[in-house]
This record gives sequence, C-alpha cells and structure tokens, in this order.
Amino acid sequence: MTECRIPDQPVTDQAVADILKRSRTIAVVGISHKEERDSHRVAKYLKEHGYRVIPVNPKYKEVLGEKCYPDLPSVPEHIDVVDIFRNVEAIPGIVDEAIRIKAGTVWMQLGLAHHEAAQKARCAGVGVVMNKCMKIEHSRLLTS
Repeated sequence: MTECRIPDQPVTDQAVADILKRSRTIAVVGISHKEERDSHRVAKYLKEHGYRVIPVNPKYKEVLGEKCYPDLPSVPEHIDVVDIFRNVEAIPGIVDEAIRIKAGTVWMQLGLAHHEAAQKARCAGVGVVMNKCMKIEHSRLLTS
C-alpha cells in the first residue's frame, strides 16, 4: 500500500472563507455549558450567524438549546465541520471519528494543531484547518 503524503501548508484566507460559506452544520466537540468558555461563545456566535450547531460532549444532555451528543458517530446527520475544543492529545481520536462519519472539514481551534492527525484527515479526503478560531475568521472574512 502506498503511503499518502500531503504537504502541510497554511490554509489561505480564500480557503477558510470557502469552508465557512459552504458549510451549514458544525459539530462543536468539547463544548461547555459555561457561557464564559470559548467553546460556548464560538458556538453561540455561529448559531446566531445561521449555522446549525451540534454540541458534542458526553457530560451534557443539552447546550444552547440543542441536543448534545456524546461523540461524533452518535450524531444522526451529516456534519460539514468538526470544530475541536479539546486538548491536543484528544485530536487523533476525534479526527478518526470525523473520517469515519465523512465530515467535510476538521477545524482545530486557535492554539490547537496536530500534524499527524491533519495528515491522516487530508489523506482521507477531509479538509483541515489548524490553529484558527471559527468566530474570528468568520467575523474577519465574512462580516465586513
């Protein structure tokens, strides 16, 4: 079997804008019910801007008025973007789930990057954004 190698390259503003424009359903993995947490604020912002936000955290039954799922395979609908708010050690497992459910993009929030998991996602045909905040990028690129 030939090994897949896709070079790590910074994602362009145009590519990020395209992801944000074509995506409608975003699973927020590691969401918190606490309003002061970044995961909660980002999910709330995305919901207010017309995205379907699906909370993913085994600790909760509901967040932001939406049913909360324990993991990605439990979500009964297609996910365009898996937005990750977990520690870096959890990223490979989340990426494996994202590949299994055929998510469109894996988005590692600001401060998060995992190059091996990103390589695996790209080789499986899943887009990757690392070390960027969806809220910041949406505000910067699409709300001027």
